[in-house]
Amino acid sequence: MILVRSLLFNILFYAFTLLVGVFGLPSFLFGRRAVQKVSRFWSGTLVAMARVVAGIDVELRGTEYLPKGAAIVAAKHQSAWETLYFTELLDRPAAVMKQELVRVPIVGPYMRAMEMIPVDRKAGAKALRQMVEDARAAAATGRAILIFPQGTRVAPGTKAPYHPGTAALYVGLGLPVVPVALNSGMYWSRNAFWKRPGRIVVEFLPPIPPGLDRKAFMARLEETLETATDRLEAEARGE
Repeated sequence: MILVRSLLFNILFYAFTLLVGVFGLPSFLFGRRAVQKVSRFWSGTLVAMARVVAGIDVELRGTEYLPKGAAIVAAKHQSAWETLYFTELLDRPAAVMKQELVRVPIVGPYMRAMEMIPVDRKAGAKALRQMVEDARAAAATGRAILIFPQGTRVAPGTKAPYHPGTAALYVGLGLPVVPVALNSGMYWSRNAFWKRPGRIVVEFLPPIPPGLDRKAFMARLEETLETATDRLEAEARGE
C-alpha cells in the first residue's frame, strides 16, 4: 500500500507541478506578489495532496512564535516537504537556496520572480556578503528570511555540521532568529520517493534575540534545534 500511495503521489506531484508551472506563467506579467500567489496555491495543493493521497498530515506547534514581519527563520531540513509547507505558511518568505535551484526548468523562473536568495556555494566569503545584502533588502520590505542552517537535507537520526550562513545573517541583519524543529523525514524520505503515512510535527521555538556573538549564537541555535528535533523524532517513533 505504501508503494502504491508513494507512486501515485509522485505521479500527481510532477503532473501538477508541470500544469501549474505552465499555466501560471502569465502571473509573471503582474509582479512578484502575483507569482507568490501562484506558488502558494501550488505548494498548498501539494501539501493537501500529500495528506489525502499519501496519508501525511501536519501538526503546527508554537504558533505564537510565527514571525510577523522581518525575521530570520532557521529551520531543520529533512525532506522536500517543508519547502512546500513554508511557502504556504510564511508570508512572502525570501528563502536562501543553492544557486543551482534557480536553473531548474519550470521551478527556477518562479524562484527568480519571487526574489529568493540564491547562493553560489563555491564563491566563499563573497557569496556570504552577497547573501546578507540580498537578505537585508528583502527584510527591509517586511519579508521573513528562511534558511536551513545545515545547508542540505539531513535524514532523521543523522548529525551534520551547521554552516556559517545563519550566523552571517544574524550578525549582519540584527534580527531575531526563530528556530524551527520538525520530523518530516520520518514520513517523507530524503530522496523523495517513499511517502509513509503519519503526522509531521513542525514546531516554532522561542526566538533567539539579536546581540549574541557568533560563537554563542551558533551554539545556542544548534542546541535548540537538535534537542527539539530529537524529541519530535522520538515522539514519531512512539517513545
